[in-house]
Amino acid sequence: MTFNRRTTLAAGAAGLIAAPGLARAQPVLRWRLVTSWPRNLPGPAFSAQRIADRIKLLSGGRIEVQVLAAGEVVPAFAVHEAVGNGTVELGHTASFFAIGREPALAFFTTIPFGLTPPEHNAWVLKGGGQALWDEAAARFGVKPFLGGNTGVSMGGWFRRELQSADDVRGLTIRMVGLGAELFQRLGATAIAIPPGDIYPSLERGAIDGAEFTSPGSDIQLGLWRVAPFYYAPGFNKPNGSSELVVNKALWDGLPADLKGVVQAASDAEQAIALAEIEILNMDALATMVSTHGVRLRGFPTPLVQIARRHAADLVGELATRSAMAGKIAAHYTAFQGRIGPWTRVSTHAALGAREV
Repeated sequence: MTFNRRTTLAAGAAGLIAAPGLARAQPVLRWRLVTSWPRNLPGPAFSAQRIADRIKLLSGGRIEVQVLAAGEVVPAFAVHEAVGNGTVELGHTASFFAIGREPALAFFTTIPFGLTPPEHNAWVLKGGGQALWDEAAARFGVKPFLGGNTGVSMGGWFRRELQSADDVRGLTIRMVGLGAELFQRLGATAIAIPPGDIYPSLERGAIDGAEFTSPGSDIQLGLWRVAPFYYAPGFNKPNGSSELVVNKALWDGLPADLKGVVQAASDAEQAIALAEIEILNMDALATMVSTHGVRLRGFPTPLVQIARRHAADLVGELATRSAMAGKIAAHYTAFQGRIGPWTRVSTHAALGAREV
């Protein structure tokens, strides 16, 4: 089935929906959703499947979505392109996997020392971020949505303990997005490896450490077996937004009610995914430490301080890499400046009071 046929099918469905007497003749739209994740990975793969199931439910069966794991149709890091060129209709990925196409896309997953998950949701859904995201993604043929969230990330798994800022120098680390550039400025070599290939890379010594997401997802990969030191905080990735992308030509041809179905499926997943990952994280971290012998550590304070300075320079440089990056960087930074004081006197203060 070619993409032109799929587009025609969507447009035809719109016409049938507009004519009540033909309601029974509506064809079922059959879409494929490719992901960047191994099948059944807690967190993002769960979100992809729930979105697919919810689209079918809310559409009354008028749309059926087949979910395909990384590598089954396209490689993990090629989801954005496959959706944009019409190879498939939908994708579930992370926006920062596509920063080689447009640097501004980094902001819609996370940047070092950036927005937290609630702050990020506020920026995208109500703070003007979605319109900017639509603008940045449109020229690649996709319509983006928030597609779940794995929360605040951990700093990563390491084969040996880090006792000073100098201990990062010379290491080879699996990391993606701007966090990869940040760790390179700290003296490491950062390489992008698909999630399903992280464990074998650590096992054979091709890398010295790896950052993925948070405990609830990380535990599935079993990385403690080959890299027992687990570091916090995840200053390189303080938010874990997944991205649902729809082929834009297909999206533009959908009737308003089916567009509403896709939007509702995305919106619902934001709340469910963040609730679920907190449960998964608390249970996974306890199991890792008590059963698997994971050695939980905090990054050396000097390392975090140096990283913060490098991150400010990095974001400033990112803003110069494209006109769109400059526009979005200014908007994101301004929003973070406005919401930061509230976060400090609410969430941060409440946590501090709880520890007193």
